Amino acid sequence: MSAKLSATQIEQLRQLLVAQQLELDSLVNSAHSGTETVTLDQQSVGRVSRIDALQQQQMALANQQQANAQLRSIGQALAAIDSGNYGLCEDCGEAIAFVRLQAQPFSRLCIDCQSARETS
Repeated sequence: MSAKLSATQIEQLRQLLVAQQLELDSLVNSAHSGTETVTLDQQSVGRVSRIDALQQQQMALANQQQANAQLRSIGQALAAIDSGNYGLCEDCGEAIAFVRLQAQPFSRLCIDCQSARETS
C-alpha cells in the first residue's frame, strides 16, 4: 500500500505534467506538416518516393494520434489534481506510488491493477 501524496509531491507532478503538455503541444504543432495529403505527381516523384512519402505520412499520423491521446491523459490528470482525486487508482482506490507517477504522471492505475489488466 502506497502513502497518499503530499502537497509538495502533487505540485512536482503538476509541473511535470504541464511540461509534458507543452512539449507534446509543440510536437503536434510541428508535426502537422507531415500529415498533409501526399501529392501523387508522377513527373516529380517516382513510385518508390511516393510510397516512402505515404509511409512517412502514415507514421506522422500515428505519432500525432499517440501524442493527442497522451495530451488527453495529461488533461485528465490535471483535472484530477484540481478535483483532489489525483494519485488514486481508478480500479482499487489505493494511492498510486509516487515513483510510478514520477515515471508516468498521467497513470490512472497502481502497478498491481495495471499488471492485472495486462495479464487478463
